[in-house]
Amino acid sequence: MATIHIDIVSAEREIFSGEADMVFAPAILGEIGIAPGHTPLVTRLAPGEVRVKHPDGKEEGFYVSGGMLEIQPKIVTVLSDTAVRAEDLDEAAVLKAKEEADRQLHDRDAEIDYATALAQNAEIVAQLQAIQRLRKRTGR
Repeated sequence: MATIHIDIVSAEREIFSGEADMVFAPAILGEIGIAPGHTPLVTRLAPGEVRVKHPDGKEEGFYVSGGMLEIQPKIVTVLSDTAVRAEDLDEAAVLKAKEEADRQLHDRDAEIDYATALAQNAEIVAQLQAIQRLRKRTGR
């Protein structure tokens, strides 16, 4: 069966490089599925989970904070400021950040940049979704 090569790179380092049967990514207008031989495409990524379906049938998730997705027929490149394996996300820290973000958004007296606060909240929600998907896949 044909595979497609995928590279996931953050600002700090390469997070993953390998072969996949299928890749799913959170494009800015919705999730996109990428199979070997996909039509070339460049698009922005929304915060969310990039899922890699390996040739052995296992699936692995990676949280990305947004960034760019480049697709060629034989290679997919994900460039993100922040990218981590879903299993490395700290659920307690994410939940604490969500509580703080919600508190700031609902504090009428706080002087905050609502656009920035909403963007941060979207990233936190995407992290929580990645954690929940990981739990479903692994049964944890």
